[in-house]
Amino acid sequence: MLFSLSLLFAPALVAAHGAVTSYIIDGKTYPGYQGFSPQAGAQIIQRQWPDYNPIMTATDPKMTCNGGTSAPLSATIAAGSNITAVWQQWTHQQGPVMVWLYPCENGFTSCDGKQKKWFKIDQMGLYGTSLNSNDWGTGIVYKTMKWSSKIPASLKPGNYLIRHELLALHQANTPQFYPECAQIVVTGSGTATAPANLLASIPAYAPQSDPGIMVDIYNGGRTSYKCPGPDVWSG
Repeated sequence: MLFSLSLLFAPALVAAHGAVTSYIIDGKTYPGYQGFSPQAGAQIIQRQWPDYNPIMTATDPKMTCNGGTSAPLSATIAAGSNITAVWQQWTHQQGPVMVWLYPCENGFTSCDGKQKKWFKIDQMGLYGTSLNSNDWGTGIVYKTMKWSSKIPASLKPGNYLIRHELLALHQANTPQFYPECAQIVVTGSGTATAPANLLASIPAYAPQSDPGIMVDIYNGGRTSYKCPGPDVWSG
């Protein structure tokens, strides 16, 4: 994660829940979806999500891309460059941020993200010692409305889905998942792919009972947290 923690003290403008609404690559902004029901013919790189409401279980089919199945456009990004997801609103400050990629070898039209090919390129959970605090990845999104991640420099070029996921843990043992996907074309001369032990299926990259998902931040005296799912692959 590429933001300084000093940004935590920037002012925040939020209303309720939230979703990624645009992306920034090399200084260019690519609009995402910003409504509450899919808009026919929207010229965006993001797979359209239906609403701001959370997904409540790790096995829900919507976990893949929040119900989004296609987009007409894609954005090109060089391996080793940064992509920044932008939210117009976000409410919750307790929980991790996780960023995933999925290869679409046969193009985006037939790419449904349902195979065991997802891998993480970035995440931040708890960076302090108190679960009942704002010292979380989602706390940074709350303050900045942005999250910037590096595409691994050695990544094999090709078509990929990028999936930004916020997992809100502010209600005890009642996780709320907020994922969105966009279509990117990675360029470069890399040849690397994530190893099998770091690949996951979505939905169900972790069981609902995973201690990184089923969490009571207010009781239990825990002083550490591990994000659910595989570790990050940085190339």
